[in-house]
Amino acid sequence: MPVNPPGAPTLSGDLVTIHRLLKSPTQLQRRLRTLRDMRFVADKILTQRFRSSGGAVMYEVSEPITTSRPVEAVSPGSTYPYAPAYDGAAALAAVQDWGQASRLTDAAIKRRIRGGDELDRVLRKVLNTVIQKIDALAISAVASAVTATLDADLHGGAWNGPTPNILRTLEAAKAYISDLDMGYTPDSVLMSSEMYAIMVSDEKVNNLRRRETSDNPVYGGEVEMIDDLVVVKAPAARLPSSDVWVFDSTQLGGMADETEVDPGYVVAEMGVQVQTERIARANSWDIWGRRLTVPVIQEPGAGLRITNAKD
Repeated sequence: MPVNPPGAPTLSGDLVTIHRLLKSPTQLQRRLRTLRDMRFVADKILTQRFRSSGGAVMYEVSEPITTSRPVEAVSPGSTYPYAPAYDGAAALAAVQDWGQASRLTDAAIKRRIRGGDELDRVLRKVLNTVIQKIDALAISAVASAVTATLDADLHGGAWNGPTPNILRTLEAAKAYISDLDMGYTPDSVLMSSEMYAIMVSDEKVNNLRRRETSDNPVYGGEVEMIDDLVVVKAPAARLPSSDVWVFDSTQLGGMADETEVDPGYVVAEMGVQVQTERIARANSWDIWGRRLTVPVIQEPGAGLRITNAKD
């Protein structure tokens, strides 16, 4: 649907009515929210990068890091026993073209208070919408693939309970993942904004933090790391539940993008390709963005879901 100009001023008796989006020196411009404000997380939890071929990517799931038999003592003069080095289960994921377009008329550019910035603002909205979709796909893929769980009630208690021990819960989750002996090193924790608020205001957590420093949440309001885990928070609406997710971001998986850029496209943030086209006959601009990608979960064991973290 085209972005058309606002209606022209109207006169009714002595009263002049002017649309709020028309050029006006008294109209304050609102800064359009950026990707950082929107708190997109897909590329934080799936950090690996895969290249597709022929519109799809082939990968291995849960590849063993050892051979299939233990090492044995070898007698003098004997040969070493052979052991198969199995690969992981083969999987194939098809890349999808996720995109959206918008049309902006010349009249809208000339008559709106933002003038020439209107094109950039519409492009930003298209960009945000594409990435929001990719975010939802990535989180859904993680939720479907990661099946291991840890009950917070049995390891420190619910975070909003009467006597929680959040650090113990996180340590238990890290220990579970590490004890799989697959080379996983948990380095990140994903949670909703609500669970983050519970964690950051927990008295035990605050008592363990340095007091006379500006990185204390009572001053800055942010906790970027806890228990050697990078904190990634997202709006609750984008997460499948109120559970907390601990994972190895270097092993869990990644995004498989078609990196070849077709003529006319430029690459913006987070792998989104954008393009604009002047539609002379329509006195307007077409603006569109896309990301050719698919989320890939290569090591489901590298993640764990903490259940019952919230009563």
